[in-house]
Amino acid sequence: MISYSVLFVIELATRRVEVAGITAEPHGQWMEQIGRNLTDGIDGFLLGKRYLIAGRDPMFTKEFRTIPEGCNVTVLRLPPRSPNLNAHAERFVRTIKEQCLARMIFFGEASLRRAIPDFVEHHHRERNHQGIENRLIDPEDGIGQLVGQIWCRERLGGMLRYYYRNAA
Repeated sequence: MISYSVLFVIELATRRVEVAGITAEPHGQWMEQIGRNLTDGIDGFLLGKRYLIAGRDPMFTKEFRTIPEGCNVTVLRLPPRSPNLNAHAERFVRTIKEQCLARMIFFGEASLRRAIPDFVEHHHRERNHQGIENRLIDPEDGIGQLVGQIWCRERLGGMLRYYYRNAA
């Protein structure tokens, strides 16, 4: 059985998540490329951000940490054994495990690569977040309509469902 690492970043203010990469073997060169992708001057996730909070995992190498710092992003490493300092990320990990990963059987990397972005899309557009007043992160137009036919959108083979009304 192969184990995969999924590296994600989360913007604390909005709870927006971006999957930075998925690999079976995280190594220094892969992490350096992830660092370059995150700090890309056109569409990098860290564009305009001041801080990157990183855990103590050895994959956050010194070479990886120098890339954001070169773009004026301060990399803060969490103290050892401090999961509460990273509560938003821990909550996302728990949610994706409970609502997606633990309920599916993956036949290879391709199925994992299809399921995770689908769940992240659900996380952004269809899941209420208590920490931001039960709002959606990225709502579609017409969300909150009180009249009209109710529709159901399914994701991940029907495991995730979202009920909505079309805008008038």
